[in-house]
Amino acid sequence: MKSKEVVIGNVKIGGGNPIAVQSMTNTKTEDVSATVDQINRLVQAGCDIVRVAVPTMEAAEAIAGIKRHVSIPVVADIHFDYRLAIAAVEHGADKIRINPGNIGSEERIRAVVDKCTERNIPVRVGVNSGSLEKHLLRKYGGVTPEALVESALGKVRIIEDMGCKNLVISIKTSDVRNGIRAHEIIAERTDYPLHVGITESGTVMSGSIKSAVGIGCILYQGIGDTIRVSLTGDPVEEVRAAHMILRSLGLKKGGINVVSCPTCGRTQIDLISLATKVEQMVQNFDLDITVAVMGCAVNGPGEAKEADLGIAGGIGEGLLIKKGEIVRKVPEEQVLEALRQELINWERG
Repeated sequence: MKSKEVVIGNVKIGGGNPIAVQSMTNTKTEDVSATVDQINRLVQAGCDIVRVAVPTMEAAEAIAGIKRHVSIPVVADIHFDYRLAIAAVEHGADKIRINPGNIGSEERIRAVVDKCTERNIPVRVGVNSGSLEKHLLRKYGGVTPEALVESALGKVRIIEDMGCKNLVISIKTSDVRNGIRAHEIIAERTDYPLHVGITESGTVMSGSIKSAVGIGCILYQGIGDTIRVSLTGDPVEEVRAAHMILRSLGLKKGGINVVSCPTCGRTQIDLISLATKVEQMVQNFDLDITVAVMGCAVNGPGEAKEADLGIAGGIGEGLLIKKGEIVRKVPEEQVLEALRQELINWERG
């Protein structure tokens, strides 16, 4: 489902552009150094757009300093105080995230919209299950997909009526099924780019699973232009999870795909530790290949035949596999280094 194109700094979303990965810093935005350090870690992990909280005027003013040291667009997250949104735009924010419902009067919303229009800055209209209006909760009997969509489109109309159509929409809920259905409905009713995510999804493990199910189902239907995996943890993990979701759906190329077998009684190597080390090691390589990590010599070569490279455990030794064929045997303690050298050779061509 093709949406209209919106430009956020040096990133284009919608209009058939690649799906952009977002995250949000958890540093104090006022601490420019700490925030820049975290954003640059996110960039290294593959983040395309970053959002920062702007709860104070000092945070809004800090955006100018942050922008001088980062290479990706910075989105200012605003609640309640419209003056913070105006200040964030004046200090270089590439997009403003607001919920018109908590900004205040129409006059205050218009002041923000006018400033964004003046600077050609997109506005992300954000609605979540915790911000639904009381009359919609009564109308629909609680938080429902239909209520989320009506709330979002109502707020979009407010901004459109002020002459701004440079918009991105996000509708988020922690209920995975409601989130999927809400995106199906809204995709039929608007062509604005959609920012997709499951909010308050949880810790790294549980949140990644909920996000993979929710975001994955939405993206699989051709819905969504930018995503954020919301996790309680290091935001770098959000970016890693987002890329895994995109790669699993064939929506992103590049980066090594690691596959590993479940352990069983035939496992002849410390597979759990080895697979973890391989997953960490391959992040340093810019290759679009699949690497398999297998636990035994019985099934390893066969199961790894669809991978470009693979390693499998033998009795006190490791097997190096290319395209399903064993090409070398090395002592068990050298198998990780042997794989690393193969990757270096592969990268050199």
